[in-house]
Amino acid sequence: MIFRIGHLTALWLALLVTSGTHARSVMIERADWGTHFDECQVSGTIAVLDERRADPVPMVSDRARALKRYSPASTYKIPHTLFALEAGAVRDEFEVFKWDGVPRGFPGHNQDQNLRSAMRVSAVWVYEIFAGRIGEAAARRYLKRADYGNAQAGTGIYWLEGRLEISALEQIAFLKKLYRNELPFQLAHQRLVKDLMIVEAGRNWILRAKTGWEGRFGWWVGWVEWPTGPVFFALNIDTPRRGDDLFKREAIARAVLRTLEALPADDARTCAP
Repeated sequence: MIFRIGHLTALWLALLVTSGTHARSVMIERADWGTHFDECQVSGTIAVLDERRADPVPMVSDRARALKRYSPASTYKIPHTLFALEAGAVRDEFEVFKWDGVPRGFPGHNQDQNLRSAMRVSAVWVYEIFAGRIGEAAARRYLKRADYGNAQAGTGIYWLEGRLEISALEQIAFLKKLYRNELPFQLAHQRLVKDLMIVEAGRNWILRAKTGWEGRFGWWVGWVEWPTGPVFFALNIDTPRRGDDLFKREAIARAVLRTLEALPADDARTCAP
């Protein structure tokens, strides 16, 4: 059943909401959001759930892509940090991990790290340490408990080079549980992970988010907290120009969030020259 109201198209369809199960739901396709991707000259999707509304419904710019699973890349640092805390692979946000002296492509990686800095600069080598300390078997158990994507852990940096995948809509489902402290992990650990995710804040709002980049595509996922409720989002785009495309993740997502008044109107990051 299709309903058209201006630029909105409400579609009844089967949404993948948990591993191996389907449920019927309503999704609103926002074709008008496609202009933000066009301005940035990239292909992608964004899924948004605005819980400030009385009857929140997922909104997407490309429903097929919003349902498609991709490697989570460094957005996996959100659950991975939670797993590391749960497994005792890291004591707290103050434990220091000594840089091994090996130069890496991002300057921020080439220094000692703690949990907060490793999340902020997306230091892969710290999370390789966590993966080794957690182990593949335990990682699979944690992924299943969290109902995260296809829950396929592996060896090495499996969140970049392995079989672990998640869709934009599944990202939102996971983030919603984290926001509500409803994941089957210690409450203190969930609260710490959310604290580490803070990117920006205003007088009455907080933006918590994480970027990710696999090389061919990139993510920006998170939520904006308002007194009236959270606005969850998950964006992924193709990055054919690689590093030159990375700023477009935030530019597009912020533009979409501004259309919903989920970020201040003076947040003017765009792809315009």
